[in-house]
Amino acid sequence: MQDSDPREQTARLHEEWASVVPFGRPDWRTAFTRDRIRIETTTGELVSERSSPRASFDGHVMNTPWDPLHRAYFNGYAMWTYLTTPFLLAMPGFEVVEIEPWREGDETWRGVRARFPESIASHSREQDFYFGDDFLLRRHDYHVDVAGGFPAAQYVSDIVEVDGIRFPTKRRAYLRGPDLRPVRDLLMVSIDLSDFRFAPRRG
Repeated sequence: MQDSDPREQTARLHEEWASVVPFGRPDWRTAFTRDRIRIETTTGELVSERSSPRASFDGHVMNTPWDPLHRAYFNGYAMWTYLTTPFLLAMPGFEVVEIEPWREGDETWRGVRARFPESIASHSREQDFYFGDDFLLRRHDYHVDVAGGFPAAQYVSDIVEVDGIRFPTKRRAYLRGPDLRPVRDLLMVSIDLSDFRFAPRRG
């Protein structure tokens, strides 16, 4: 089920950290890192937390119910990945190779396959990114390991420019079929983004 309530998402550009507010209650927020997920009040008081959060997904499949800390962890790593793409691919430990291009309508998108280092939490160790002739991201493929490893194809569109950096404002992730084509009737995630801004790190 999609949630249309607006939220503020924050991500650090040079380390894997993210937060979203509100979360669960108007005065709650999340604090995500690879090794710990926290739900806290907006004044920093702890509500709940989990160390080694990835292990809590062991044995999960696509329809396994999640608790709030599961959802907070997923949101944290997923949104950090999306907001820092493609620049995260230049971080230490990433291995990137070119793969076969993808034909979409009358366009041909160049593809790269990235192998993520163990130090970065994300959907899966290997993920594919497809770029248009303008070098902007069009599609992002991965397996959702925390939900049984189902394959997804995420399409991005409606680009805006902020301080010289371009961001897609719409993200639509579909179940990916064996032919690599999205199953359009199976929309898994729909994300609309707006009001991007850069700010110095606080604290």
